[in-house]
This record gives sequence, C-alpha cells and structure tokens, in this order.
Amino acid sequence: MAIISIIIPLFNKELFIKQTLLSVLNQTFSEFEIIIINDGSTDKSVTIINDIDDERITLYTTKNKGVSHARNYGISKANTDLIALLDADDLWEPNHLENLHTLYTNFPHCGLYATNYHKQFFNGKKIKTHFNGVSKHHFGIIEDYFSASTSDSIAWSSAVMIPKKIFQELGGFDEEMRSGQDTDLWIRIALNKLVAFSAVASSNKIILEPQHHLSYSSNRIDRLKLFEKFKDKEISNNSFKKYMNLNRFSVAIERKIAGDFSSYNQLIKEIETENLNLKQRLLLKTPSVIIKLLKLLQNVLLRYDIYLSPFKSLIPKN
Repeated sequence: MAIISIIIPLFNKELFIKQTLLSVLNQTFSEFEIIIINDGSTDKSVTIINDIDDERITLYTTKNKGVSHARNYGISKANTDLIALLDADDLWEPNHLENLHTLYTNFPHCGLYATNYHKQFFNGKKIKTHFNGVSKHHFGIIEDYFSASTSDSIAWSSAVMIPKKIFQELGGFDEEMRSGQDTDLWIRIALNKLVAFSAVASSNKIILEPQHHLSYSSNRIDRLKLFEKFKDKEISNNSFKKYMNLNRFSVAIERKIAGDFSSYNQLIKEIETENLNLKQRLLLKTPSVIIKLLKLLQNVLLRYDIYLSPFKSLIPKN
C-alpha cells in the first residue's frame, strides 16, 4: 500500500525521464505511487515511460497548460496523504524518500518537509548548498525559514514533501504564474505552517542550461507578482522583508539583462539596500552589458565546478 505519492510533471524530457524514474524505482523506501502528468509532450517521453513495467506508475495526459496545472492535477489524483514532488529531469539519491519519511515520522505536524540537495551543472561535480544559520547536521524544525533561505532556498521543488491537506487548504500552485510559482507556494506555507528540514542531501538539481535557469526565460517576469502578493506581510516580519528584498534584487538583475528597465527601476525603488551585501549593491549599479559578460564568465567557471554567486562568493564543491 502506498504511503507517498510522487508527482512528476512532464513536458518533452525524453533525454532525462528514464534516468529520473530509475532514481525513484531504486529508492530504499518502496511504499509509493508515481503519478506522471504528461503536459502535452511532443517528443518520445511517453513511449519511454510506457516501456518501463512497474505497476506503481500511472500516466495521465493533458493539454499543455504549464507545470503548475500539471502538478495540481497530479495531486488531485493522488491516493495518499503525503505528496513528494519531482521534476522530470532531476535525480534522487536512493535514500531520499526514506529521508523525507523519517522527517515526517519525527515531526508529523508540519506543513512542509524538505531535504538538502546538491546542484549539478553540466553533469559536473555536485555543488553544496548554503543555508544561513543551519547546521550541517540539522534534522528538525527550521526556526526561521526566510532567514535560512537567504542564500539557497530551504525548499526546492524536487526535494520537498507536503501533506495533501496543505495543498487543499492553501490552494496549491498558482496556475496564473508561469515562473516563481514554487517560491510563491513555499512562502504561503512558511508564513502559516512549520517547516521541517533534513541537512542530509538526498536530491540532485540537474542544471544543463543555466543561462535559461538564471535569467533568460520570458516567463520570469511573472516573479514580479510575488512582491505585490506579499507586500503587507513584510511590514511586521523583518526576516521575510530581507528575504523578499533579496528576491527583488534577483528579479531586478534579470529585468536589467532582459532590457526591461521599467520593471528594473520600479524594483530598485522598493529594495531596502541595507538588506543587500556590497557585491549585490554594486551589481545593481553595473551596466547590463557587463552583467551579461559576468553571466558568461559564470557559465564558463561552472564547467570547472566553480560556482560564483552574488549570494555567496564561492560555494565549494564536494
């Protein structure tokens, strides 16, 4: 009998989906169901899935409506009370579900369960995450989600488990947002519920095209909606205010690179610069052509397993 439902949205991931599914099927914790939502794929992804013979896999096909709709639809089909999320091009270590389930067993009243994860650029070395004020041995409740997430986010879409009742209570993923919908949900949960975290890294964030991941998607302008949705929550919560100012910084840089100076100028008016480090303040004033060159340099260095970030000067590899 399944205890955890794994929701995998799928759109044209024929090069990755088999490896992703094998990382699930090789879990030490085996009491799960896999619900895959084919979001209008036009490649061979579905054929590859159908070639895998495992009764725990259920495939649904919908019209292409985006990842938020696909996840919400998959969650509605889940037969368990615990929902684990996984993107179709990320990978789990064999102990991932066991890690999450142990966290849930010890802290059963949380709104979100998250594990540590590694970033892997260009199939290179696994790069460690950095969480503010969180011990490398942490296993339990995160006292301040927003303070902990000012470098890397405690919650990441392929490393979280959420009780189904939380999705139902808070309304699931915002289907009107084409970017930033994950952050939007994590914020809504963290503002209202406890968050439990295991510092054991059991998931891998695979990033083969960081130029798209970092700033160049046209949908990323949707992230501007975050700031209007939660502006009133910043008034009485200083750590949340800093967290949102750092998000404003990230989006402002993206908007500058995209040539959207109207949004950029609006964002920098709203940023309280005392919440930024010196490097971030300098980048806000840096011409867009220089930032584009810095992005190219960042991508080159990533191929040598060096990750330079405005949030942390050097995040070491394993």
